[in-house]
Amino acid sequence: MIEISNKVYYVGVNDRNKNLFEGLWPLPNGVSYNSYLIDDDLVCLVDTVEVDFFTQCLENIREVIGDRPIDYIVINHMEPDHSGSLALMKKYYPNVKIIGNKKTFGMMEGFYGIADNQLEVKNGDSLELGHHTLNFVFTPMVHWPETMVTLDVVNNILFSGDAFGCFGALNGGVIDSEINCDTFWLEMVRYYSNIVGKYGVPVQNALKKLAGVKINYICATHGPVWHDYIDKVVGMYDQMSKYETEPGLVICYGTMYGNTERMAEVIARAASQEGLKNIVIYNVSKTHHSYILRDIFRYNGLIVGAPTYNTGLYHEMDVLLSEIAGKDIKNHLLGWFGSYSWASKAVEKIKEWNDTRLHFEAVGEPVEMKQALSAESKAACEALGRAMAKRILNKE
Repeated sequence: MIEISNKVYYVGVNDRNKNLFEGLWPLPNGVSYNSYLIDDDLVCLVDTVEVDFFTQCLENIREVIGDRPIDYIVINHMEPDHSGSLALMKKYYPNVKIIGNKKTFGMMEGFYGIADNQLEVKNGDSLELGHHTLNFVFTPMVHWPETMVTLDVVNNILFSGDAFGCFGALNGGVIDSEINCDTFWLEMVRYYSNIVGKYGVPVQNALKKLAGVKINYICATHGPVWHDYIDKVVGMYDQMSKYETEPGLVICYGTMYGNTERMAEVIARAASQEGLKNIVIYNVSKTHHSYILRDIFRYNGLIVGAPTYNTGLYHEMDVLLSEIAGKDIKNHLLGWFGSYSWASKAVEKIKEWNDTRLHFEAVGEPVEMKQALSAESKAACEALGRAMAKRILNKE
């Protein structure tokens, strides 16, 4: 097993078979379920793994401690991809005490029927294992109400639960210093924006609680163990939870026969000619929305467009706007366009979304196209693209 530091071991597993995380988010590179074992006078397991991988996790544990019992299991977060092996762990280690908070135990009984051998901790409580001392810090709504993090204050290790995690299985190495992390950065943004993104204020509260704490390792429940890149990952979470962005434009469109798509291309070209370099274009019916939301979190400009459909807004665009609203994304610029064949509704519906739910700063004049691109509608699209680029680049 991989020793992280001073008898703290990685005993997690990789899932390369699941297609959708939580039944929602694509996993082209898989995902890891990270569990950690502290081999001290008292043995402590920090978080478990999804139940399908229990046997592999148990083998990893026994490789470290053999037939010794586990004295404690800390549950930082009750989502079943981390707590799913609890019931089986208790069968193999019947005397183990499970450490959590009051909300943890309510969920534990509901999910698994476990209501015994519990050690309830409060925010700031500590536990001595021998050479390691654990301190428990509550971080509610990052991203469930029971979430907490665990600090090994002697060895400066933060067991952070889902915080600072990302999609992607671990390909041999576990600690960031021994692997190429290039593939993980955008996957961290996609993970944050889709799973944690709504909870910017709780994330900020958690970061404040941890400010000034010396941390040598961040042991999250997904992705690499952070060591060399601690400042970078904490900085990314700080920036994303403040809804801070970089200059750039996401253009999302729906199209049935390509006419609305042509509008998007004209808008993008005009924005580029105005000097904007960071531009990405997405067909909302082709690209999974998790990637679109990732880039909306990255860039401050957004232009959306779609046809009228069934006297309303094209379905996939309606879904995307609902998802954006559900993330409580802030500090964005918005432009929009739409098309119709005989009854116009798309432009009106997008405006309703912004007026009632999104509340983004409107930029440029909305463009409404009847049937196909004309010289007039093309000029209007170009004007929208230029207006957005100028606003993003602070030219006006």
